[in-house]
Amino acid sequence: MNFFAELKRRNVYKVAVAYAVVSWLLIQAASIFFPAFDAPPWAMKIFIIVIIFGFPVALIFSWAFEITPEGIKLESKIERNKTITRRTGRKIVAVTIALAVVAAGLLVLQVLRARPGESVPGRTRSTNLSRGPEVAIPEKSIAVLPFDNLSRDPDNAYFADGIQDEILSTIGKIGNLKVISRTSTAKYKSQPENLRQVGLELGAVSILEGSVQKTGDRVRVIVQLIDATNDAHLWSETYDRELKDIFSVQSDIAQSVASALRARLSPTDELSLGEAPTQNPEAYQLYLKAGYFQREATQRNGDPATLLPQALELFAEAVAKDPSFALAWAQISYTHSWMHWYSVDDSPERVRLADEAAQRALSLNPRLAETQLALGYAAYWGRRDYLVSMKYFEEARRLSPNNTAAMIAIASVQRRLGHWDVALEAFKEAALLDPRNNDVLSGSAYAYGMCRRYTEALAAMDRALTFQPDNWDGLCGSAMIALAGSGDVAKANAFLARLPANVDPQGQVRFSRWRVAMWSRDFAKANAVLSGAPDWIRTNPAHRPTSTAVLRGMSLEAAGQTEAAQGEFEAAIPLLEAKINAGEGEPSIHAALGRAYAGLGRKDEAVREGAKAVELLPVSADTYDGPLYLVQFAEIQARVANADEAIKILRQLLDMSAGLLVSPTLLRLDPAWDLLRNDARFQRLCDKKTP
Repeated sequence: MNFFAELKRRNVYKVAVAYAVVSWLLIQAASIFFPAFDAPPWAMKIFIIVIIFGFPVALIFSWAFEITPEGIKLESKIERNKTITRRTGRKIVAVTIALAVVAAGLLVLQVLRARPGESVPGRTRSTNLSRGPEVAIPEKSIAVLPFDNLSRDPDNAYFADGIQDEILSTIGKIGNLKVISRTSTAKYKSQPENLRQVGLELGAVSILEGSVQKTGDRVRVIVQLIDATNDAHLWSETYDRELKDIFSVQSDIAQSVASALRARLSPTDELSLGEAPTQNPEAYQLYLKAGYFQREATQRNGDPATLLPQALELFAEAVAKDPSFALAWAQISYTHSWMHWYSVDDSPERVRLADEAAQRALSLNPRLAETQLALGYAAYWGRRDYLVSMKYFEEARRLSPNNTAAMIAIASVQRRLGHWDVALEAFKEAALLDPRNNDVLSGSAYAYGMCRRYTEALAAMDRALTFQPDNWDGLCGSAMIALAGSGDVAKANAFLARLPANVDPQGQVRFSRWRVAMWSRDFAKANAVLSGAPDWIRTNPAHRPTSTAVLRGMSLEAAGQTEAAQGEFEAAIPLLEAKINAGEGEPSIHAALGRAYAGLGRKDEAVREGAKAVELLPVSADTYDGPLYLVQFAEIQARVANADEAIKILRQLLDMSAGLLVSPTLLRLDPAWDLLRNDARFQRLCDKKTP
């Protein structure tokens, strides 16, 4: 008891309480001032450690020494009748109370000054994304903005662009972080004036900015991590490295970001962050250049037919430099699949090349999400094997939780499997990581449209066009939705009027103009749209080849120019038959051939070819593209006066998700059904109420 009484007499208890209050005040002050002076994250850790170690020192000091009017003296050398510890104790209590009041006031001030949407660490912040519903923004969320190219050679812009993309991809492997996709961040400049607004639009609390300067084989990368809610600098670093060491920079940045945001790294995360895709700097530069052309094919109305072959050539040069470059092999496979699906090259050889490259990537590194995506797209775009592709896409998502490409792929395949609600939910999930991605928004818009949810479809397209007002796919899709939903011809033509005159990737814009003109019953315009078109153009949104002569024949036939129409059908038949004889008879070719035969009155041949198209891709195998060939079969049946069969098919279509192809409104507009207009059964279909 004497010991504890002595602790009290020497003010050890009071010093302990005072030290705790002072520590609390200092930590609050440091949390404000350290970020203002760009202090690295470890500075706060060291500061707290020093405070902790100072606690026993303060207690020992209070026990062993006493502050007297003559200065600090050892307590053992002061006589009991001369001690002033009681008076000192009263001063300590007074100072402690005063400091506690200051600390409490500082805490209250911080709370009152907190901006709307901010919250305590570890929780989420709410915002409104692109006029969509309010969502919660996780504290551990980050967007990587485009890096400035500080190189003297402007041709090195691809390098800064590629480094930003690779850093984002590396950070995206951290499962404990929400990482915004590149397609959303690419639309911002590298150092925007209003970071808070950028964070709100992207749904990210933290922003990574940077610059890249490449001179010969030397690279300087400067990065800084900023809290978008208050412009506080969380961390910054400058890396001066040789080009061959650029991969360690990407890994270091990812790990520093994880540390600054207190994101937990799993053993798998740590392993993947440390992997270098190649040890060959030349191969890596070629890979970055190829990626530039690949991205251009989906941005700013790029034409895949022009850009993808350039990307493929550079990827091939990269693997020639380093045959073990798994990431490049994966992209080679993906590019081959892309070229096949979008009809840059429809040949079976293109599918074989995609499979071979994907298997090469798999043998080199099966842990890459890009490898699994390549395998998935070889199955999806190459063979329409949706169940197999889904397996690979799910594995890609597991390996890289922030990979928006995997989520878009999953959503797209779910549409084709007929799981429309699941697809829409997947698109919504993708939008959380990529809120400004046109593919995500237009993909969901087409899904809404097929489900005849036209208001939601137009709203999604409107958001997409907010980010890229001249996007050809968004404008063509909006025109189609406007006509299918309400038959608003003026609105549809207003969308098409916004299309840049020089944009027509593989004829898809021309096809959209032709179809809207037909649905608007402006047949002269429909025929004029096809003037000067090549023999083959692609449909939209199915992206399949179709005969321009058949389309021209249909518009002439609708205009009453029967002889001219038959001339076009006659010209188309040898071209279509040649493709089928060469083994390129996909459903769209058989459907076009059937329509040409129908226009010439060759009834049996027309029905045979229309049925063949449906057989090759039935709705049961693909609920997204399959209805297209069912519609074309119904058109053939109507044209050859098989009214019973045509109406039977139309009933089926109105009962399924095919709202961008058949709706009561389109039945009233489309000249394809003119021969059925006096049939009471058809008239009831035109009046049918659909969801």
